[in-house]
Amino acid sequence: MIRDDLKKMLYRAVSGFGSLALAIMFYFLLLRFSEIKGVIRWIAGILTPFVYGGVMAYLLKTPCNFFEQLLHKHLPEKQKKRAAGLAVLIVLLLAFLILYLLLSMVVPELLNSIAALTAALPGTLNDFSAWITKTLDGNEVIQSYINTAVNGLGDKLRVWAQQDLMPMLQSMMGGFAATVSSVVGVLYNLFIGVIVCIYLLCSRKTFARQGKAVLYALFQEHTADKVIEELRFIDKTFVGFFGGKILDSAIVGLICYAFCLLMSFILDFPNAMLVSVIVGVTNIIPYFGPFIGAVPSALLILISSPLDCVVFLIFIVILQQIDGNILGPRLLADSVGLSGFWVLFSITLFGGLFGFTGILVGVPVFAVIYDLIRRAVVKGLRRRGRMDVLES
Repeated sequence: MIRDDLKKMLYRAVSGFGSLALAIMFYFLLLRFSEIKGVIRWIAGILTPFVYGGVMAYLLKTPCNFFEQLLHKHLPEKQKKRAAGLAVLIVLLLAFLILYLLLSMVVPELLNSIAALTAALPGTLNDFSAWITKTLDGNEVIQSYINTAVNGLGDKLRVWAQQDLMPMLQSMMGGFAATVSSVVGVLYNLFIGVIVCIYLLCSRKTFARQGKAVLYALFQEHTADKVIEELRFIDKTFVGFFGGKILDSAIVGLICYAFCLLMSFILDFPNAMLVSVIVGVTNIIPYFGPFIGAVPSALLILISSPLDCVVFLIFIVILQQIDGNILGPRLLADSVGLSGFWVLFSITLFGGLFGFTGILVGVPVFAVIYDLIRRAVVKGLRRRGRMDVLES
């Protein structure tokens, strides 16, 4: 009896000490969060090619598994061992083909839009100048004020050109080499990332077996099984979210393209392909994506016609409602299971902490955290016999 009491006291003391140590550790993590984030960014900068390769491999993992199973089913028995390599080759060729098709459709549209803007700008300025002249014709007081303002503006522009513009141009020329170096660095990281992606895809099963071996070597079987189960849930959440979001964005882009083509016959809608790609790609960003894509798209259409721009903005609002209330929930319901409030909360939190990357991955990461907390709460209520709380 005394021994059992001592064991309970020792257990409580160890638990209390562990809780206190974790609380202190958490406090110092919050206190030094900016330094820790800086260290993480420094390490991530060094490992950028592997980050690129890992992200590409993770996104291509699901289609790669699909093609491998398909090839393994239809290839002759002697050729089945080649299914994995052929699947990787097919997926990479399809990925490069899709990227090439997108660029070949978007880049000419973008160049045409820039050329149209350059050609239309002088005429627009002339029309505006003629309108100003016609409006102010006969009003000598306002013309006098405008002439005074224009003369003063000219003097200020000359001073600005001498004192600010020339130093700024010199600084830009000095930073040009840094910009070129940065672009070369990004291209180099992407090239190495593609190589890393190929290695990861070809060896994904080997890495999975090695990771499982490490888990069972370090932990007891029950704990290792729990960890693997949780990792599978995380993988399912991320794959389901990004797969559903990519499909959702593709559907939104196609709907936008069909609308723009239809309007091109009625209202001479410009840049149908470019606008649809912008709307579809930005729709990958949860919650704010359609509105982010609507701004540059509306500006492109505004160059051609203000009426077309108004029609397009009305269409985007309707499309966002359809996507947010019908398409999105149907395609993503099984992947995240979060309400609109928690989606907005996760985007705001992770976007503030990690920028654009946090906006992209915030929803599935928070979905995993939310599920862990939910299961812990359910387990605690079940242990105390208070499951009725969830039903009230």
